[in-house]
Amino acid sequence: MSKLHLVFGGRVKDPTGLDFDEKSLDVVGIFPDYSSAEKAWRGAAQRTVDDAEMKYVIVHLHRLLEPDLDPSA
Repeated sequence: MSKLHLVFGGRVKDPTGLDFDEKSLDVVGIFPDYSSAEKAWRGAAQRTVDDAEMKYVIVHLHRLLEPDLDPSA
């Protein structure tokens, strides 16, 4: 199974949390490996580095699809 990763971001109510404003969501894309997802995440985060209320994250979709799988595999 591919180890898919989703990169998205948006405006958050609290910069220390993950409570996103649904109206501001920016889906960067889905990537086949962590390395390419991290590269996309860094690019998106760098574009908004001066805005403390903007946050981008990487979601490990493969962990959501197969939660019982060994995370080290």
